[in-house]
Amino acid sequence: MSQTSIERLREYLAQLPPQAQALLMREFERALERGQDTAVATLVLDQLRKIVRKTEAEEATPPRTDDLSRLLFQVLEPFLVETGAPIRAGQIRRSSLAPIWQWLGRDGAPAKLSEFEAALARMPADSAGQVEALASKLQAVAADAIFELTGPGGGDKSRALARVGPPNVIEDLYSTGAVLAVREAIGTLNEKLPRSLRAFGDAQIASVTAALNIPVLQTPQMLPFALSMVVQRMTAPWQIIRLAIKIAASDDEIRVAATPYGVAVTMALHDLSCVAAVLRMDIKRGHFDNVAGNLKTLHDGVRGLRTELDLRNDSAWGKQLTSIRADISNALQSEIDSVPGRVRRILRQRAEKDIPPGARIDSTEVEETVALIDFVATCRNYASELAINEVTLRTYSDLQQYVERSTEQLVQSLRGADHKVRTYRQQQVQAAIRFCQVLFGDDYASLMSRAAENAATGERKSSRAS
Repeated sequence: MSQTSIERLREYLAQLPPQAQALLMREFERALERGQDTAVATLVLDQLRKIVRKTEAEEATPPRTDDLSRLLFQVLEPFLVETGAPIRAGQIRRSSLAPIWQWLGRDGAPAKLSEFEAALARMPADSAGQVEALASKLQAVAADAIFELTGPGGGDKSRALARVGPPNVIEDLYSTGAVLAVREAIGTLNEKLPRSLRAFGDAQIASVTAALNIPVLQTPQMLPFALSMVVQRMTAPWQIIRLAIKIAASDDEIRVAATPYGVAVTMALHDLSCVAAVLRMDIKRGHFDNVAGNLKTLHDGVRGLRTELDLRNDSAWGKQLTSIRADISNALQSEIDSVPGRVRRILRQRAEKDIPPGARIDSTEVEETVALIDFVATCRNYASELAINEVTLRTYSDLQQYVERSTEQLVQSLRGADHKVRTYRQQQVQAAIRFCQVLFGDDYASLMSRAAENAATGERKSSRAS
């Protein structure tokens, strides 16, 4: 969707009443849970959440009763992932919040929630401090209710847990309770962490290590959440492994894995795997807008893990990294191999008798092929680390030779082209010039464009003279 279309969508959504916005959010969240129209649902949800956050910031008014659940879960926001994405330690599915909220209102703490709703409704519009205090009490009550259900105790709790939701929701219930219980420590960490971590060197590692030195965040369950907050501020998220290396005082994977911070390596590998999955899906759908950025992320991450960690090929981490490289290589290679064929199909110089009347070159196919040529050019920058060096260099060289030769031949063909096929030949030349622009640059493309104009003009002059 174009930027203009997104802006129109945002303007339309912003005009809706808050109740309608909330209803839309719930419906699209359910659509995501069902796996329906995920692209549309994700886009609309993203715009709705931006509108809601902007409204809160501008108006600085406390949320009303129907936003009590948002008050409760606001501390979870840094850890939420959308439906459909695989989660790792330190993450919670956004889709689990609705069933958890319903369970709290039905079984977990219905009386307390009713009290909080009444208290929130009575608060004046300028009571931001009271709302914050109410949110803290609400989170404490919810954490206690969750621990009462999930903690040790007599009796069979499986039936009660089943009332919360399916296994993935129960898994997130444990994590939700753990985060709510240390909400103040999460807030403290948020204030201590640097706003941006561009180059994660020794100085920033020391600063982050000091910020993480909060006992309740050092437990095996909470450390991944604390590290997730760090990752979100990093320009290169894979560099989170440097914390683990620093704590272990070694780059040996066995020593790194023996520390609690070894989970940082697992997180980095998981996140790279997710980027690889997005890349594969974008390539499959023919969406190349984000391919360059994702390729750079994968290239830097794979190289970083291979060079900064002493990984064994037969270890769990080593096998996972090898698998990620293989998946990327297979996805890229199959697409790279298809590009020369598409170029030849468009530029093939057919005999005039084989060109039917009214033949045209599909402009959409031309632009798709331009994107693919640019994709091959981009892959050259990252080929060696992603195990596609040979196929990328060979394909790019073949494309340059074929397009250069074909463009010159097509330009010459304009001089003697029959008027019945002239339009088709000109469209072929225009497509070839677009390909030249990607492969050789604007100067060469302009040169061939002038040559094509001269060829066409010279032929017309010659015809008139005769």
